Amino acid sequence: MKKKMALSTQIFIAMVLAIIVGILLTSNAAIATKYVKPFGTIFLNLIKWIVCPLVFFSIMAGVVSLRDIRKVGTIGGQTVLYYLCTTAFAVTIGLLIANLTKGIFPVLSTTDLSYTPSATSVNFMDTLVGIFPSNFIAPFANANMLQIIVASLFIGFALILIRERMDIEFTAVTICNDICMKIMEMILKLSPIGVFCLLCPVVAENGPAVLGSLAKVLLIAYICYFLHMAVVYSLSVKLLGHMNPVTFFKGMMPAIVLAFSSASSVGTLPLNMKCVQKLGADKEVTSFVLPLGATINMDGTAIYQGVCCIFIASCFGIELTLTQMLTIVLTATLASIGTAGVPGAGMVMLAMVLQSVGLPVEGIALVAGVDRIFDMGRTVVNITGDSSCAIVVSELQRGRAAR
Repeated sequence: MKKKMALSTQIFIAMVLAIIVGILLTSNAAIATKYVKPFGTIFLNLIKWIVCPLVFFSIMAGVVSLRDIRKVGTIGGQTVLYYLCTTAFAVTIGLLIANLTKGIFPVLSTTDLSYTPSATSVNFMDTLVGIFPSNFIAPFANANMLQIIVASLFIGFALILIRERMDIEFTAVTICNDICMKIMEMILKLSPIGVFCLLCPVVAENGPAVLGSLAKVLLIAYICYFLHMAVVYSLSVKLLGHMNPVTFFKGMMPAIVLAFSSASSVGTLPLNMKCVQKLGADKEVTSFVLPLGATINMDGTAIYQGVCCIFIASCFGIELTLTQMLTIVLTATLASIGTAGVPGAGMVMLAMVLQSVGLPVEGIALVAGVDRIFDMGRTVVNITGDSSCAIVVSELQRGRAAR
């Protein structure tokens, strides 16, 4: 039986075809805008429709599944805290480097820009208050991702506290989460069509100039990947794990190579556990920290969100405010708990983060075609972050036992 072509390959082919057709239609861009773009809009509408319930139920399921943390006590708290802190650093690095280099990105010509700049400035305290919903339905109706995340966290923790009926609630949440993920999987199968129909009009209106921007944004993302690993992880294993960073990265190299080639955190998990235990991490720590990290730790994806948000904003001629950047950091960090296990997680998270700051979701088409190349690098960052956490937590537990 003939092997089915991978979705990433289909998307790449769709991107190439969109570029070719777009260039051919450069002299008559109205055709692409009028007859091709509406199908891309349908694809975006489907993503917008499912992303809110998907985030709500997936984060809730992730929180409820953390009931096992009660059994491992401080290990769970240290692990989650480490993951959240490194993810916040990751998206901050992505935003910082992308902001410093955003002048190299072109401003694209568009006929339909869904971004409307705010007429009034919003300070940090207003943003903080706005994170907490005052109405159960409004966050879904307005696609307010931060409020949806907070609501899912509250409900998830409440479910943990209802211990008597825990299995019933957990099953219900899991079923809802599985339904949403299956719907998203169905929608993502339409990605090649969606990417073609969204990118073709952009190329038709802007010509081949858009092509160079893809190489630039990939380069910047990989610079951020490298910086995060070289600075954040090196300092973590050195200061908290008391291990030479060179020793750490040398021991992790087999897992890093597999992660880069497979672009799968879960697929790299067995080799990752073997490498970390060879480096001296405790088996009971790695058996908890690494599987949890494959689910909730997405430093590489967080960097991708930051870089792509600046790239998309620049291409649409939008200047992001400090408040919007803080919102991106918060959204990408909190959302990492819920969306790591979703097929096409990078695209899902990017759609969610773009919506959280009002950026045009159409911008996904600009980067979706090379998502596989992004994914290879961000998977390396993700699994290396999991491993550094195992080293750090093992050392912290040894210090605790010594006292």
